[in-house]
Amino acid sequence: MHSQAHDQIVGILLAAGKGVRFDPSGAQNKLLQTTVSGEKVVIAAATALLSALPLVTAVVRDVNDAVAVELSNLGCQLVACPDADQGMGISLVCALKQNRHAAGWVIGLGDMPGVQTTTIAALANELRNGADIVVPFYKGARGNPVGFGAKHISELLLLAGDQGARALLKTHPLARVEVNDPGIHYDIDTSADLGSSAG
Repeated sequence: MHSQAHDQIVGILLAAGKGVRFDPSGAQNKLLQTTVSGEKVVIAAATALLSALPLVTAVVRDVNDAVAVELSNLGCQLVACPDADQGMGISLVCALKQNRHAAGWVIGLGDMPGVQTTTIAALANELRNGADIVVPFYKGARGNPVGFGAKHISELLLLAGDQGARALLKTHPLARVEVNDPGIHYDIDTSADLGSSAG
């Protein structure tokens, strides 16, 4: 148990996926590709979280692989999730177990390099002010990352498979944060996505 996570909003970066759609052969990890701004995808995603939150836990496949080493050097705590292929919910549970005493979590995706630090900070503020689930909206559409308050820990720990936390978003009231951040809709699925920027 990391005592410094007590009563803090913790960032969680889901970076254990294989990115099979990006490169079916598995040779190229999409998280290590370079965006138009010159940063690696996962580094950009992690940096935004680290800039807004004091503690960020990154879920990786293996603490010795290239993604993990880069994230560790940045200052993320690492948690290995060897079963990550079973879906995003599994990865999320791995991270939450490390930080179950936090006041809340902002859950970012390793393949979303365009999210602004200000967006993450706004979500964290809503959680500090008592929101249970907080989601960013840009131009009327919901995006990522999503924030969860501590009251949902037991439900979150039951998650499995690829639904991730989406099921909770359907069954609970959501606090909306309007952001001027096209990055909340921009993820890297194919190599073509690297050439476009988030606006």
